[in-house]
Amino acid sequence: MENTIMNFGAGPSKLPREVILGIKDELLSFRGTGMSITEINHRGPDYIEMNNQARDLLRKLLNVPPTHVILFIQGGGQGQFASVPLNLMGRTGTADYLVTGIWSRMASREAMNHGEVNLVIDSDDEKSIPDQKTWKLNPNASYVYYCDNDTIQGVEFPFVPETNDVPLVADMSSSFLTKRVDVSKFGVIFAAAQKNVGTAGVTIVIVREDLLGDAREHCPNVFNYELVNQMDCMYNTPPVFAVYVFYKMLQWIEKQGGVDAMEAQCAEKSKLVYEVLDQSPDFYFIHAERNVRSRINICMHIGSPTGVLELEEKFLKEVEEKKMLQLKGHRFTGGIRISLFNSITMDEVRELLAFIKEFAKKYKPVAKL
Repeated sequence: MENTIMNFGAGPSKLPREVILGIKDELLSFRGTGMSITEINHRGPDYIEMNNQARDLLRKLLNVPPTHVILFIQGGGQGQFASVPLNLMGRTGTADYLVTGIWSRMASREAMNHGEVNLVIDSDDEKSIPDQKTWKLNPNASYVYYCDNDTIQGVEFPFVPETNDVPLVADMSSSFLTKRVDVSKFGVIFAAAQKNVGTAGVTIVIVREDLLGDAREHCPNVFNYELVNQMDCMYNTPPVFAVYVFYKMLQWIEKQGGVDAMEAQCAEKSKLVYEVLDQSPDFYFIHAERNVRSRINICMHIGSPTGVLELEEKFLKEVEEKKMLQLKGHRFTGGIRISLFNSITMDEVRELLAFIKEFAKKYKPVAKL
């Protein structure tokens, strides 16, 4: 049966129909084993082969250099908020954090439990990124941490921060594989899979190998990068199904043309959305400043900069009647959020934009009264 729902959710996000049908076909018998993917032995040859294939394909798609290892870890993005300082902060006892939104703020607060945190940026408005020339980085920091794209505020770094050789750590959960990045510039990149590359349950962690081995004594073994790497991501029972879906997503991305194709499509989708919203700047109020607007999560209010609740509720009700779902903003901010992850098609974007134009035409005159 063809799916008529358009899911613009911020995560867990939409999976390509092709991927879902592929999962359906293999759910009862994974690779001819007669066992479901949910049943196979995680230390058997079938899972080990898939585990290695997934890491190899990611290395190929993202050009991950041999200086970096690829890990599959449980605990989600918030697990990494603790894992990063537990693995890295022991080097000097201090770290720099660039706080530009709620996720980086939560990460910095977690890190304060494990050492000294220097808030290089502490954005109150959470809609801008100060010029790098104003930053006061600590040359003795164990690492510099930032969230590449904040899904709640719709703020994305348009550049890779310069850290003067201090290891750079990036939460790329929502921007992972939406653009080409030079992995060699990073000490750690982590991404919870449920945004762009799969379903909840696995977090992909790419670590520069020379940063392994400095974990704090009290770091739980399941979060210890060195131990997880030594055990080929099987220190404990891995999230088999989540790794499987991640691998299916990597295969799909490769089939679409790889990361470069995803980047081009992401740029085109966001360009179309912003062009339409900017036609009604006194009705659709975009949260982020223009130079840091996210390509992936477009956050806005309707009717005023803080939103007119009645208009936003009408928007959500009427858009859902058109089978376009999960456009409600995060519970911390309210408003409307349009998520343009890799699985969202151009046709879906165009259909949403047709609704956005019609909604403005219908209610904009009323809002001015």
